[in-house]
Amino acid sequence: MKQIVLKAGRDKSLLRHHPWIFSGAIERASGDAEPGETVVIRSAEGRFLAYAAVSPRSQIRARVWSFEEREAIDARFMRSALERAVAFRSQVVGQDTDAYRLVHAECDALPGLVVDRYADTAVIQCSSAGADYWRETYADALIETGVCRRVYERSDTEPRNLEGLVPRSGALRGGEPPEGIAVTEGPARFLVDVRRGQKTGFFLDQRDNRARVRAAAHGREVLDVFSYTGGFVVAALTGGAAGVTAIDSSADAIERARENVAASGLEAHRVDWQRADAFARLRALHAEGRRFDLVVLDPPKFAPTERHVARAARAYKDINLWAFRLLRPGGTLFTFSCSGAIDAALFQSIVAGAALDAGVLGRIVARLGAAPDHPVALHFPEGGYLKGLVVKVA
Repeated sequence: MKQIVLKAGRDKSLLRHHPWIFSGAIERASGDAEPGETVVIRSAEGRFLAYAAVSPRSQIRARVWSFEEREAIDARFMRSALERAVAFRSQVVGQDTDAYRLVHAECDALPGLVVDRYADTAVIQCSSAGADYWRETYADALIETGVCRRVYERSDTEPRNLEGLVPRSGALRGGEPPEGIAVTEGPARFLVDVRRGQKTGFFLDQRDNRARVRAAAHGREVLDVFSYTGGFVVAALTGGAAGVTAIDSSADAIERARENVAASGLEAHRVDWQRADAFARLRALHAEGRRFDLVVLDPPKFAPTERHVARAARAYKDINLWAFRLLRPGGTLFTFSCSGAIDAALFQSIVAGAALDAGVLGRIVARLGAAPDHPVALHFPEGGYLKGLVVKVA
């Protein structure tokens, strides 16, 4: 088996079982490994450290499969890891939903692989060379577990470009999925377009946070900013909101959100759909004298990498500033960031600055993250990308 030898002193993160090996940590490699090929990682002294999949064109040059020298990295290994991930979900996902994450990449010891379940369809996303190498094995294993009847691929994300992989999507097993797959989430129903929707079709990581909004919405005027296909809109309506104003820049997303409101049997007249740029519309709502009891801010990823942090911080502060100004006294803000480059401490600091500039006293009453089917491995904190705050204003 080909080998990668690290520079002296560059094995510390691997000894703590962090699964990434960056190009700058490598002293030398024996042979030219193909993308996704498994190699042995050794310390400068020649000590075995791990087995990892090589990504020759990525700054993350290798991602660890196993830290056990006696392990065989083969199809059986991949199937066993996937089966463990599926079994874990049976412990943490309730019976009130058939839409949840089955595999959460490095946090399930399957680097670069995401698998989401939507009723009888599993959607896989291979964002690393290693995951891409084993994609057919994963597709077969998913069918064999009985967790789905169909496997669809959505390997069309930006990280694939960083790995030197071309985008790819399409049916892998069981034929093409319907345009809208009906899924259940508590009292709500959603129609998920796995072929064209963002991520794998829906924001499954926000499931528990939608339940929180549902519990807080009764009798309240709600503003949902970056509403996408209406996850928080439906949550607020099923919770008995007096009315919801929903803002998104995409006409297609708003149309699908309308369909989701109808799918849950909710009253469409309780929603004021506004297709607009969120930043401009927040200012306009304030100028119009509008006020709300509950505001949800769930923006897209403003900081995909570290170099975007300063610009992203300004954007997060801007939307939170106007959200605070739009809240009535005693109102509640649910505010989120899915930018991995913005950590929880920085996000809180940004929101605190926005409250200060808005002239309000804000108090954190809850800190939020992804649902438990998106676990965060203790040795891989990067898996905890989603962070949120529930802030009450005086």
